[in-house]
Amino acid sequence: MNGVDCLADTNALIYLLNGNSCMFPYLEKNLALSIISAMELLSFSGMTETEGQSIRSFINDCTEITLSNDIKEKTIEIRKKYRAKLPDAIIAASAIVNGLPLITADKGFKQIEELDLQIIVPIM
Repeated sequence: MNGVDCLADTNALIYLLNGNSCMFPYLEKNLALSIISAMELLSFSGMTETEGQSIRSFINDCTEITLSNDIKEKTIEIRKKYRAKLPDAIIAASAIVNGLPLITADKGFKQIEELDLQIIVPIM
């Protein structure tokens, strides 16, 4: 994908937004996120209006990957082959179809062989 360095999973984006140092190496990267991650980030209950505006601004600074037919077909393939949850399968398919590494703390993605995976370890 032109000008984009990697796709960040929802948990990686949360760590980034919360200032977790595990994401510091990615601060200078051009990040993409799946439309699934955008929806997950914006749907937290108890979010204030200010927090919602900050998250929307952050999402606007990233490249948002929407659902395409190629992503749909790859998602179906991943679900059948690995029995992945639908949101995870869509995020993985978005990375694979766009040729992007996936940044995540979710080790469950390791089972998806086609995925270029970069596992982060959050600093607690």
